[in-house]
Amino acid sequence: MELSRREFLGWAAKALAGLLFLKGGTRPGWAAPLSGPPSALPTRPLGRTGHNVTLVSLGGEGILRTTGRMREAVPVIRRALSLGINYFDTAPAYQQSQDYLGEALQGDRERIFLASKTHDRTRAGSLRLLENSLRRLKTDHLDLWQLHDLREMEELEIIFSKEGAIRAMEEAREQGMIRFLGITGHTAPDVLVEAVRQHPFDSALVAINAADRARLSFIEEFLPAAAQKGMGVVAMKVMARGLLLSHPTRLTPAEAIGYALSQPVSTALIGCSTPEEVEQNARAVSSFQPLTSEELRQLEERVRPWSGQFDYFKR
Repeated sequence: MELSRREFLGWAAKALAGLLFLKGGTRPGWAAPLSGPPSALPTRPLGRTGHNVTLVSLGGEGILRTTGRMREAVPVIRRALSLGINYFDTAPAYQQSQDYLGEALQGDRERIFLASKTHDRTRAGSLRLLENSLRRLKTDHLDLWQLHDLREMEELEIIFSKEGAIRAMEEAREQGMIRFLGITGHTAPDVLVEAVRQHPFDSALVAINAADRARLSFIEEFLPAAAQKGMGVVAMKVMARGLLLSHPTRLTPAEAIGYALSQPVSTALIGCSTPEEVEQNARAVSSFQPLTSEELRQLEERVRPWSGQFDYFKR
């Protein structure tokens, strides 16, 4: 049975109340200077995986999506580890991101939940990518392997075919090379809805920011489907690659992250360019409180006149 909008909103409110570890604070701009690493960043369950993920996680963009920048990338990863961030995401398409993580995570691999992806839609091609990912990440398994950037229904026909990528995912899980299966997408929520209708994926990485409801809304169209399946949801494009912070809307990092985390999601995935940016994100969630419906509406209204600039990645 599909959730009605009223039922979904009720579920979302309960989910936020049940998943959050509230740590006392104020609303945007809450961010007080860190006197040191947070003793324990708040966490939420990542769907049915059994993993409690920190409210902010480290994405493969920023300095990690570069080539030949190991000396700058490794300190960003190590700072995230030192702050207690425990979810790290990468992909073969992210230049040397996997190499940087492989170098930085030595000795600390078991402390974190490591996710990568396949952009190939076939079984054979995806298995080749997985082998390469494991080698570059210097690990014998991924915690999560995701179908990268689903955009068209035609892709699903290939993925779910006899020699499609889903066969690679199932085989890799049986062999212990991966633990959980996921999907990602920021272009079209209906494609992701169809994907989860066809297969019981464990998680989804989707675009969620204050401009989302303007059109092709992942909040309205996809999150109810994910809730029905008990999936973990990871929010990306939270700051629209920084555009929400530098545009005349002038959202603060706390506001941008707070908007995403006030939806029924597990974590906000953010790429960073410096250790200071990692600290800024950790500071924003260390005292996080969910925004009220009125606060969410106000943020949506602030960005609405320029929403097309902040959801440029949609179809």
